[in-house]
Amino acid sequence: MQILLIIPRYNLTNKANYQYVFPLGLGYISSVLKKAGYSVDCLNLNHFNGKIEDLITRRLNTKKYNFVCTGHIGIGYAIVEKIINIIRSHDSQPKVIFGGPLVTSEPKLIFENLKPDFAILGEGEITIIELLKAVERNEDFKDVEGIIYKDENGKTIFTKQRESIKNIDSLPVPDFEGFGFLKKLENECNNSNIYNLFDYPRTYPILSSRGCPFQCTFCYHTLGRRYRMRSIKSVMDELRIAVKKYKINIIEIIDDMFSIDKKRLYEFCKHLKKLVNEVPWECKWECQLSVNTVSREMLMILKDSGCHAISFGFESYSQTVLKSMKKPITSKQINEALKLSMEIGLSVQGNFIFGDSAETKETAKETLDYWKKYSRGQIKLGFIQPYPGSEIYNRCIKKGIIKDKLFFIKNKISHTNWLNMTDNMTDKEIEKLKEEIINARRKYSFYVLPLKIKEDNKNKYNLLVKCPYCKENLNYKNCLIENRFHYAMHVSCRKCHMRFFVVSRLYKIGVDYYKELDFFRRNYLSIKDSLSKKRI
Repeated sequence: MQILLIIPRYNLTNKANYQYVFPLGLGYISSVLKKAGYSVDCLNLNHFNGKIEDLITRRLNTKKYNFVCTGHIGIGYAIVEKIINIIRSHDSQPKVIFGGPLVTSEPKLIFENLKPDFAILGEGEITIIELLKAVERNEDFKDVEGIIYKDENGKTIFTKQRESIKNIDSLPVPDFEGFGFLKKLENECNNSNIYNLFDYPRTYPILSSRGCPFQCTFCYHTLGRRYRMRSIKSVMDELRIAVKKYKINIIEIIDDMFSIDKKRLYEFCKHLKKLVNEVPWECKWECQLSVNTVSREMLMILKDSGCHAISFGFESYSQTVLKSMKKPITSKQINEALKLSMEIGLSVQGNFIFGDSAETKETAKETLDYWKKYSRGQIKLGFIQPYPGSEIYNRCIKKGIIKDKLFFIKNKISHTNWLNMTDNMTDKEIEKLKEEIINARRKYSFYVLPLKIKEDNKNKYNLLVKCPYCKENLNYKNCLIENRFHYAMHVSCRKCHMRFFVVSRLYKIGVDYYKELDFFRRNYLSIKDSLSKKRI
């Protein structure tokens, strides 16, 4: 049986692109298929120039494939629809298997509109092997748990939900070879990694656990709520091979709940410290932590073992909103985690997202005031997005905020399409809040011009920059800049680890213009308000 796995293109151009998050899911699928003895080819559309129609058609022309499998790490409806339609129109007529967050979160809607032959819901490693065995043996698909298909009468059939994989140590490590992983590493840029630690980063993503036991209203967990951990031995066995084989210098732990078990975390730090000391190059790592687990001791141990950056899910500084979001954290814990991380010298990635159903002008002001006073530009600001499968998504449907689910998924899920999901704010007040957030970003984040900028290769530049925090002069080489006359690059200082923006002169003029405009606008409103009170 011949199988082709396709990684979708994640940018909107017809050019090769290497600045993307590698999809571990398809890596695991490739690995289990090969282990089961299937012939597997891979096509990573990100690594080739040209139209995807031509790329896929050329590959399908080379061999008679029985199945083509694809998925998407995010929503990506349009690109997946295009891929499936291209496969469908090919003379060889392979069967299409589709999996991932999109179809798992809205199974019937997505399956019946994208029209793959099979959809796999949730974890796919066991399911896909059982499905292919059923095809080979001409068995009834109804006994394969966790799939959707159409029967001979064209009726959509959902099989029994598959339980989460209990022993994730039993899974082979993800297979990256056929997807051009080495090519991706060799083409990564300084700003491929959000912390800009190395001019030539070589990043290895790894998942040491699956699932999340919490029920945050804005989240949907494709891998389920049941939390399962790999043994530290399993994790380290994978890393020892990968770090040395690929000359990895950044290990990216992508677990949602990496610090839930402190003893396990400290054991990992001990073994990883030993590994990074074994290789003759500098190797660092980064992870996500929950603020309700953080302590000074923990952060010191992490830093000592080579951790250079931490991502936190702050979400809001208002306790009212945190409670509504079902976030099991407090504003006090947020403040402590942020303060300790910056004090110890770790780069921080975090977000405040506005627009929860419990958001009010007062709660938004509470979060924004904290951000202005204490975050020092280290926390991003944005609005909640109602992703399919999440509690707030279902609430939006129930309240009629989302009237057409398919239209919303195809056209409206983006960081620029913000919906008013609140119970206490008018559309006009939400628009005003958006304006305040945009102005706050411009006013309270640091935007600096490079002292020098020199093109090293096509769209690759070397920058000399002065950190606005510690005043250190820093060289950043191999920076991908598509347009040197209009760019904004978020960087971390390699000395003090604080984050700021390096921007073009044109961009800086725009930021300064809006700052002055906001200053005059606020003064005008203040004078107008004062005059109104005097008349009264």
